[in-house]
Amino acid sequence: MGTMISFQRPDGQAVQGYLAEPAQGGGAPGVVVIQEWWGLNEQIRGVAERLAAAGYRALVPDLYRGQSTLEAEEANHLMTGLDFGAAASQDIRGAVQHLKKGSPRVAVTGFCMGGALTVLSAVLVPEVDASVVWYGMPPLEFVDAAKIKAPMLAHWGTQDEFFGEAAVDALEARLHEAKVDYTGHRYLAHHAFANETAQGPRRIPATQYDAAWAQVAWDRTLRFFGRVLG
Repeated sequence: MGTMISFQRPDGQAVQGYLAEPAQGGGAPGVVVIQEWWGLNEQIRGVAERLAAAGYRALVPDLYRGQSTLEAEEANHLMTGLDFGAAASQDIRGAVQHLKKGSPRVAVTGFCMGGALTVLSAVLVPEVDASVVWYGMPPLEFVDAAKIKAPMLAHWGTQDEFFGEAAVDALEARLHEAKVDYTGHRYLAHHAFANETAQGPRRIPATQYDAAWAQVAWDRTLRFFGRVLG
């Protein structure tokens, strides 16, 4: 099981985060994991545990400062109140820098809102060695693709009502134009297809977990991390 730790942003502010360490301990590569709009909840801690079990040091920064929710309306409120630029350039950069004290290479990955923040982090955090985006992107005007220097992998759902194929096409065109080392995969799936809580009575409309596609995406992610992080 992981533990809550404190780390510093570049501006000196302290941020809490959930750190899951692999069995082999020190020297393992790191992955900063970015929450969905729900906050630092049990599901995203489970993602960190999954990465730790695969041999990575995984850190989830607490972007909402202790708040989380099960209600979509409140989640939207929390997300709307978040300064995405500061979250990427301060909270997430601080988390990357913290992991780099013990890890030679560090990636960022995130889901939904965290996917959008992963794209921003690829632009704004020069220390990032790789990124994996799960069905989320910021508005294109914030994506200065020329600043993305690290390899990027992305997973998109062709039935995603929040981030449709036209938006994905536009983002990918910008990445290719800037010659980013980018690979995008599309799945016949809905938004949040890799979130195992997006099923049953708690599922919100337009999201749907798909165990088969989630496994394919995770296999691709871990192969990518193995190649680019060592």
